[in-house]
Amino acid sequence: MGHSGSVRAIALVGAAGTGKTTLLEAMLFASGTLPRQGEVGSNSVGDASPEARLRGQSVELNIAGFELLGDRYAVIDAPGSTEFAAAGDLALPAVDLAVIVADPHPGRAALLAPVFKELERLGVPRAVFVNKIDQARGTLDDVLAALAPVSAAPLVARQIPLVEKEHVTGFVDLALERAFVYRAGQASQRIDLPAELAQVEAQARFHMLEQLADYDDALMEQLLSDLAPSQDEVFADLLSEMSQGQIVPVFFGSALNGWGVRRLLKALRHETPEVERAAARLGLTGPCAYAFKTSYAGQVGKLTYARVMGGDLHDGDDLTAADGQHGRAGGLLTVTGSSTKKIDHAASGEVAAIAKIEAAHAGEVVSMDGKARRTSIAPAEAPVLYALSVAAKDRKDDVRLSSALARLVEEDPGLHVVLDPETQETLLTGQGQAHLQVTLDRLHRRFGLEVASARPKISYRESIRKGVTQRGRHKKQTGGHGQFGDVVLEIRPGPRGSGLTFSARITGGVVPRQWVPAVEQGVRDALERGPLGFPVTDLEVVLIDGSHHSVDSSEMAFRAAGRLAMAEGLPQCAPYLLEPVEKLTIYAPSASTSKVTQAISARRGQIMGFQPREGWAGWEEIEVGLPRHERLDLIAELRGLTQGLGTFTARFDHMAELSGRAAEEITRAA
Repeated sequence: MGHSGSVRAIALVGAAGTGKTTLLEAMLFASGTLPRQGEVGSNSVGDASPEARLRGQSVELNIAGFELLGDRYAVIDAPGSTEFAAAGDLALPAVDLAVIVADPHPGRAALLAPVFKELERLGVPRAVFVNKIDQARGTLDDVLAALAPVSAAPLVARQIPLVEKEHVTGFVDLALERAFVYRAGQASQRIDLPAELAQVEAQARFHMLEQLADYDDALMEQLLSDLAPSQDEVFADLLSEMSQGQIVPVFFGSALNGWGVRRLLKALRHETPEVERAAARLGLTGPCAYAFKTSYAGQVGKLTYARVMGGDLHDGDDLTAADGQHGRAGGLLTVTGSSTKKIDHAASGEVAAIAKIEAAHAGEVVSMDGKARRTSIAPAEAPVLYALSVAAKDRKDDVRLSSALARLVEEDPGLHVVLDPETQETLLTGQGQAHLQVTLDRLHRRFGLEVASARPKISYRESIRKGVTQRGRHKKQTGGHGQFGDVVLEIRPGPRGSGLTFSARITGGVVPRQWVPAVEQGVRDALERGPLGFPVTDLEVVLIDGSHHSVDSSEMAFRAAGRLAMAEGLPQCAPYLLEPVEKLTIYAPSASTSKVTQAISARRGQIMGFQPREGWAGWEEIEVGLPRHERLDLIAELRGLTQGLGTFTARFDHMAELSGRAAEEITRAA
């Protein structure tokens, strides 16, 4: 039981507002690392960045370490907001245990579904800490009943509450069979088990043992024979079954008051799996370090936050990146919030920041023995849910902006920068409006850049309803040779999605063959901007007649003639507007499905089908066709309808006609 002297890596995960960062502060205080518990939003170790303080929530990983009873703990506090959750995705595979911090209100249990599913996908052992138990409106059984549908593994209550005048005052530890009352800011005080609770405790403990016996035949035989298992056997089962993801132990308390925090720390000390299990889960053997975050810190330069595995890491060690590149560790640091401290080595299991390893990237491995390694786990890829067009307000800052964006993208796996080849806009894409606003704030604070942002432009097209035959003649006489090109084009609508189909149907050499490609190029030139102001598509153009001059005709002249014929002919072809339509797969809780479909219909969308989301009880997968213009700000409304849980993936599907007032406004603006 336990593994003294080792290092444990713990992740704190959960929905926004459940108190994860407060729990981190309580852990640091309970371990003696802090003289007093910090208050989130003002003087806490976590959420210390200006962006987090301004918003009153985590917008990046909080990392802190502490020692307790000779063991060292590295705690990674992941943001709860879905807009910033990608920051924690790369850290989760490397931890020994994830503590899911839950709200005591049963109605908020569903908010934890994405957290449970990701941990289950990664195979990370997990426990639940029901926080704010002093604010609970129902019973612990109510909370467990609400949480059960979102967990694939059974929830095992490790404690039952002591209640006095409808308020929780302490707990009974079912594994230890001991009762404790809370003391604010201090360790709980052991008391005799109240006589009126003896039968309730016995039933709750037996139920816990029955749940453990589902995966332990020897324990099942003991229970059937009315034999009481030893305490060591019970704890061994708790450790084994949690490590294998067969059960999810549940604790409760109040991080703000320090209730239940020391009991949780003792459970972590004895029941957290060893680092070797995390390494095996990642498919790693030998001396290496798994990188889960990078940042750029002033004069220090690039910092790579990594968990050391399979051997110690020393300052100055030669490290091999996943692509085989080598670099020397230019410094090792321990991290506590925004503070760092230099160290000369990091033991196996430690989380440390490694300086100046340029070839290292989050989600990859650096090795201490010269061998390039890769993990066996693929991180979840964050979808593009929101985008802004960005540009430096001062053009001389363009290069600085490009460099700054590259660094922020490297630091944040939920952030991407792309150049739209059609609109020539630089698009900053991410997980929502708040996510991108934080990025703009960082550009200003860290890099001194003033950035203009706007809604991305839509790549509209136009096409034609009817055909026309149009002559285009280019004739210009100057000193010496002149310019002459004469063509007759037949212009008619083509199939949707066909683009331009160009052909020549001429006889008698009226347009010499060598000039036909020039005519086609002139046609394509004219299609770049049609009568409505957008590129023209889905039409057929046939060269049917023309004339030439033996001296004055040239490639340039016939290209100009082709362009003139199209410019004069297209306005006569009843042009109309096309808009891009995307195929979306929306993921949302079943209770929100009707609201979501109503919102899609209001956005000119088409519902194409429903089906249950595979592996997600109580969730739906909705297939939708939606104009891109309507998708740009969809995520804000979708989250508002789904308690912040809804998400989607999108891809281009087809172009569709746009008419009415919307088309008039767009063409007028163009």
